[in-house]
Formats: sequence, structure tokens, C-alpha cells
Amino acid sequence: MTAMYFKQVLAALYLACVSLVAAPPAAAQATAFKQAVAEAAARDADIAAFYQQQSYESLWTDVFGADRQRRLALIRALRSAEDHGLPPARYDAEGLMEQLRTARSSQARGALEVAFSTAFLRYARDVQTGILTPSRVDEAIVRKIPYRERLSYLEGFAQSEPRAFFQALPPNSAQYTALMKEKQRLSALAASGGWGPQLPLRTLKPGMAGPEVVRLRDRLMAMGYLRRSAAQVYDTPLYDAVRRFQEAHGLTVDGLAGPDTLSEMNKGIEARLQSIVVAMERERWTNAPRGKRHILVNIPDFTAKVIDEGAITFETRSVVGATTDERPTPEFSDVMEFMVINPSWYVPRSIMTKEYLPELQEDPFAVNHIEITDEAGDLIDRTLVNFAQFDEETFPFSMREPPSQTNALGLVKFMFPNRHNIYLHDTPAKNLFGREVRAYSHGCVRLAEPFDFAYTLLAPQEDDPQEVFQTLLETGEEQTVYLKEPVPVHIIYRTAFVTAEGVMQYRRDIYGRDALLWDELARVGVALSGVQG
Repeated sequence: MTAMYFKQVLAALYLACVSLVAAPPAAAQATAFKQAVAEAAARDADIAAFYQQQSYESLWTDVFGADRQRRLALIRALRSAEDHGLPPARYDAEGLMEQLRTARSSQARGALEVAFSTAFLRYARDVQTGILTPSRVDEAIVRKIPYRERLSYLEGFAQSEPRAFFQALPPNSAQYTALMKEKQRLSALAASGGWGPQLPLRTLKPGMAGPEVVRLRDRLMAMGYLRRSAAQVYDTPLYDAVRRFQEAHGLTVDGLAGPDTLSEMNKGIEARLQSIVVAMERERWTNAPRGKRHILVNIPDFTAKVIDEGAITFETRSVVGATTDERPTPEFSDVMEFMVINPSWYVPRSIMTKEYLPELQEDPFAVNHIEITDEAGDLIDRTLVNFAQFDEETFPFSMREPPSQTNALGLVKFMFPNRHNIYLHDTPAKNLFGREVRAYSHGCVRLAEPFDFAYTLLAPQEDDPQEVFQTLLETGEEQTVYLKEPVPVHIIYRTAFVTAEGVMQYRRDIYGRDALLWDELARVGVALSGVQG
């Protein structure tokens, strides 16, 4: 047992002794209540510390006055938990109200007082910083959650206007607000029948007519991508609606209703609501300022953005880690400190031993664009090495690719030193940026327009960032340029998000992480009621 627990037991004994002294009935009741609070609170160190600070006075259970306002605000918040994608049963507002109606004795009221505080603390932390611990769901989600001390919630609430306190708990980001609004809209739409029947996976094109085109038209109208129409032909308005749908789902925008587009259209409201609820939970994990200027990489959106004062000032397509083992890009935040122009590529050991070593065992002159060095950093003579004698554990060399146009990192890399060895960089493989799904790297993030990205980052510290960059580039030698103001980098994973123009976007769950998170949310009681296809 903890020292805090013994302290609370002693406090309870003290209050019990006081209760033995002759006192008026009201005073005796007050003492009995305080004793009951001390006993019930002793199981939770933070709650116990709070009530000890305020001499075991009530926060919730007095019939009138401030307690009543706090109580009403809490019950209202708990009943709205589902609006935030949280499980109402976890907080049991109705159970608290029932206990309030039946609490007759000081003992029962004291226990209820602590029950209110327990539900309050649980809800406050859940709605502010999330109900799940991300790394327990997927170790690739490496988030430092901005948790507050539990005691500070009670202390702050006791000094605050109740309704304003609860309104300030959830993330105040535009994303969270928009996701919550879309959740409410889709939930209402689901209750009224959803989007109608699914579509057969047969390609539909402009000029076609018939019942399948009508079904496509009806589904797009129900989804809000097409105004009401009775046309039975794949006409220009339908073509434009398909393009809008494709843009909003990260698909190739060609206006043709092919298998990929139809497959995304066939995903029901339940799937979209799950994406939204997961995105809201992810927003709670990052419920802290991202930085006036920051870089945002959304893995399933395959984009990297520079954001200044909330506005996107630069955006480029990206290639992220492949979906195979050990390659998916992790989620984390760090700070970009510098860029390297004409970088060398120091080959990660996993690539050396799993990819290059087998090739060298077949042919010692394989991967001849790579320098192989010993422990002293000296180049080895490949003809004198029997690579067949080594395996993944015993391979003793290092590998480096010198700066060049064909270097795996391209001509510039952007560094935010981290234990994952993840960074942003150029690439000679420009053809990959034209693909719809761009998950091909070993984990790092490749940029389609790395030079413009560099110019944007250098703009605050250079009068002519392009000239500075190009001058260093033309040397052909490795050059390091430090950012005078380091820039936070946030690598996130959002399959549901809203653009600055307010357009709802959905992306495919390329790593299956959202599916894992939804399963875990469902396990703790999150549910979508009344949902149809």
C-alpha cells in the first residue's frame, strides 16, 4: 500500500473521531460525509489529494449552488460522449444520476461524490488526449501524448466556469471540429437509409446508359457529389461528379467509373464513420500546438506540406514506406534542423545484409555504384573478399553511395535526427510520383519537388533561397545547410480529413493501422448505432 493510502486512512480515522464528539445534527452529517469521501477517495491518489486540499468539501453533490452547475455540466458532457466517438457506457451518466436520486445517507453521498470525480477524470483525459495508448495498438505509432496531470483537471475545474471548462477539453483544431460535424451528418444520413444499393464492379463510361448508370447517378446524389437529376445517360454532370468523387478519395481523376472508383463508392457509411472516429482519436493524441511553421506528412495521402500560420504554403506529392515488413513509415513528430545538398547515402544495415549481400555473394562486382569500407573507413578490394562467408549477423563492412545524380537520396535530403532513421529526400525514381498508390520506399519519405521544398524552407533566412541552393548544388560536393529556425515535422496517418476549403477527404488504409485502431476502439465500447450501407 502507498504512503498516500495510509495518509487517507489516518484522515478518515481522524474524521471518525471528530464525529464522536457531540455536535449538532448538521455538523454530524457534514463530518460523516467528509469521512465517507476520505474513505472512498483513498483508492485513487489523485482524487484523494484533491479532496484533502479542500478539506473534503463537496464538488458535485450539494443540492444547490455551484455543485449543481458542475454536476449538470458533467452529465451533459458525459451524455455527449458519443459525439466525440467515445463510449458513453464508460462514463455511465445515467448510473450517476440514479445514484444521485437514491443517495440518502452521508455514506452514500460521500461515495457518490468520489464516483462523480472518477467519471469526470476518465472523461476529461479521454476527450482531451485519447482513450487508447497508440503504441500498444501498433508499435509504429510513436506518439508522445500531451497528457496532463490528473490532479490538475480537478483543480482547474473547481476554479472554472463548468460549461466553458468542458468546451475547452477536446482539440480546438479545425480538423477535429470538421470531423465531428461530418460524423454527425453521416450518422443522421445513416439513420435515414444511407447511400442506397451498392454498384456492380463493371466499368462505366461517358455515353453509356441503362440501369447501372442510373444506380451510379443515384449513389453519387446520395453522397452529395451530384445535384438531383433524372438523366439515365452518363452525361457531363455525371462525369464531373465522378471526378469530384475521385479527387475526394485520392484516386486517379479521369471521370471513368472503373473498378477502383466503384470499389471506393461501395464502401458504406459505416466504413467512413469508422475512419472519422479513428481520425478524431488520432487528433486527440496530438492535441497540442504543431508550430507556427511546420511540416505535415500524411502517409496515406502521399503528400508533404509546409504550413505557415495554419495555411498551406507549399505542397508536394510523396512516396512513403512500402507495405511489406519493416518498411512502413512510422508515425512520429520531431524537428527538422538542417538539409544536406549533394548527400551521400549511408546504406542502412538492413538493406546491406538483406538486399546487397546476396547480390555480392553471387557477384562481388554487383552494386558497383556503392563503396564498401572496412571498420577503419578504408575502401576494400572486392576481389580479395569471399562474401559467401558472411551472413546478416557477421557482415563486417559499411556501404556508402557517393553524391551523384543517381544517388538513392537524389540531390538533397532534409534531416530531423530521430531513432527511426527516417528523413525526407529527393529521389532519381521520378516515375513513382505518377502512381495512385505511392508506397515503395524503405521507410523514408521521398518528395516529388524537393528543390521547391528546399526554397520554401530557406525563404525566411535567405534573400534569394534559390540562388543559395543552386550555388551549393553546383559544387557537386556534400554541403550542409542549417535552418536558423528549426521546423517541427509531423508524420501523421489520416484516412479521413478535411481540406482547407472544407471538402471531406478519404484515403485507403494502406498499412491497416486504422483497422487495428478501430478494433481496439470497439473493444473499449465505441459503437456506431443505426448504421446501414
